[in-house]
Amino acid sequence: MVPAQSANQLGTFLRNRRTRLDPAAFGYTGGRRRTPGLRREELAQRANISPTWYTWLEQGRGGAPSADVLDRIARAMMLTEPEREHIYMLGLGRPPEVLYKPVEGVSPRLRRLLDTLGSPAIIKTAIWDVVGWNRAAATLFTDYAKIPREERNILRLMFGTARARTAQDDWQGVARWVVGAFRADVARAGVGEEANRLVEELVRISPEFDAFWRDNDVVAHGEGFKRIHHPEAGLIELEFSSFSVDGRPELGMVVYNPASPADAEAIRALVASAETTTCGTPRAESQQQA
Repeated sequence: MVPAQSANQLGTFLRNRRTRLDPAAFGYTGGRRRTPGLRREELAQRANISPTWYTWLEQGRGGAPSADVLDRIARAMMLTEPEREHIYMLGLGRPPEVLYKPVEGVSPRLRRLLDTLGSPAIIKTAIWDVVGWNRAAATLFTDYAKIPREERNILRLMFGTARARTAQDDWQGVARWVVGAFRADVARAGVGEEANRLVEELVRISPEFDAFWRDNDVVAHGEGFKRIHHPEAGLIELEFSSFSVDGRPELGMVVYNPASPADAEAIRALVASAETTTCGTPRAESQQQA
């Protein structure tokens, strides 16, 4: 059961949005109307639900609506995605499930945000495809612009390349953690076919991935500690934090902050050296808007 206060808030919001709708835009042109917007019966008909049940929702009666009912109402009212999420929070106390959509790149705004960060940072999808990165990440980890788009996947790099194995201070522990966090992400995002294809591929190429996947471990991808062996700078220690991208639930940003002033200086030196080397060439990490 939803608390009465939340139910009333849902009813107030639905009533407010219903009265803002233009009846003529939905084909209701005849008859005199004493109140603005669509009638409850008209909205219920558009949503294919009982007029009585819809009236109860506006009145805060009848308990919690189902996700299907909320989706029908959202479509009937032509709600925006933030408005749809809002009625989920009011009606069910949670956001709607995210349906995974393939992502080709990041928006210019996210691109600029990455560029303002001096620390390495990446944008990844629910299946851990890297679709955005800054120069520090390209210098310290992988220059993603130099590898094919389909290979810009953290699990493919972790289990399919020798460099990832030698770069990790504890490859076994990091790889096991990555698999557990990946499992949690794909379940949360509702990823099905895309994740299954990736898992089948990794099982074929990596006995370690196969073993880790069969263990069914699940971990939170929030924050942690990472140690990288860089071929030029040596051992660099990092603290990482993960953030969801507002308005883009299928994307997550991971920022790797240097653990000490010495680590920060090592990263700055690497980036400066890379910028000197590539001076006068187009920026390798520019990507298209999604």
